[in-house]
Amino acid sequence: MSLPLFWLIVGAVLCLMELFLPTAFVEATLGVSALAVAVVALIVPQFSIQVGVWMVLSVLATWALKRFVPKQTPYILADSTEARTLTAIAPGQAGRVLYEGNSWQARCEDSEAIIGADEPVIVIGRRGTTLLIMPEHSIR
Repeated sequence: MSLPLFWLIVGAVLCLMELFLPTAFVEATLGVSALAVAVVALIVPQFSIQVGVWMVLSVLATWALKRFVPKQTPYILADSTEARTLTAIAPGQAGRVLYEGNSWQARCEDSEAIIGADEPVIVIGRRGTTLLIMPEHSIR
């Protein structure tokens, strides 16, 4: 088997693996790098140099890809978005809500809203272990 064909097969397998085993495009960057090395293999016959080029291209491609991936994606809750406050929540302050049978720390996303105790709220997201809420009357 020729080296360019070997790199083509490795690149195709890595790119296809990304479809079945998602790894945040790491396998895809390795596969694209292997496809680029297949072209380099037509010019440079030494396998050790080809491996070095593949490693450098893979690191550069992965580094470039990380620049486009958000550092922290907000966790959006899909199910059961209703909760009830256990304590009053002042603007800019944290309080407690009852959500899915458990007490959670919560912070109102509306910086001007004052939420009293035992009021219905809507959970719109989560930051760590703190739920992000909005008063039910301001959404509906």
